[in-house]
Amino acid sequence: MSDTNVVVITGANRGIGLELARHYAGDGHEVIGVCRQSSEELASVAAQVIEGVDVTTNEGIAKLKAGLVGKDISLLINNAGLLQDEQLGSIDFDSIRTQMEINAYAPLRVAQALIPLMRQGSKIANITSRMGSIADNDSGGRYGYRASKAALNAFGKSMAMDLKPEGIAVAQLHPGYVKTRMVSFGGLITPEESARGLAERIAQLSLENTGSFWHSNGEELPW
Repeated sequence: MSDTNVVVITGANRGIGLELARHYAGDGHEVIGVCRQSSEELASVAAQVIEGVDVTTNEGIAKLKAGLVGKDISLLINNAGLLQDEQLGSIDFDSIRTQMEINAYAPLRVAQALIPLMRQGSKIANITSRMGSIADNDSGGRYGYRASKAALNAFGKSMAMDLKPEGIAVAQLHPGYVKTRMVSFGGLITPEESARGLAERIAQLSLENTGSFWHSNGEELPW
């Protein structure tokens, strides 16, 4: 990216989203954090916080667009997500629907709404999971999370193909097993380490490798 850019990050109030906000703000970029409820940490690093945004609703998307009028977005990071567990035999289908709304449909909603504010050379990074890989599934379970991340991967790939002629590159990025609230802080790497790896992958994203599915450590992941 160039010297100063507008970076929009959803789910930016904590965890990986907050560390990405810190990373890009530290590099001198104009970070706009999007969340339902802000945090002191986010407010201290973001140039602008758009809070009270539910990215699963038309009202939330309208509020997001209103807060970004006149902006020229260089990078959109779709980071907001939800992890829940379902066991075969006692599956909660409402849980699966909720995860599909947050993990898959919401990034598509956000991207579609903000593409008019993007230009040639802009990028979209969808924070997905290797649990969305069908080829990599050797443990089962997590029906809603796996399905929603697989759907996000499919959406991201289609976006990459549709936006390539516009000069906008799209990546699906697995952050690693990160010590966040989502996994009760039982991960293998810190949010800071994950954010650094994700930022490296985003820096390497181009129209030549648009649509790819990457681990934050640089490994290309199977679909």
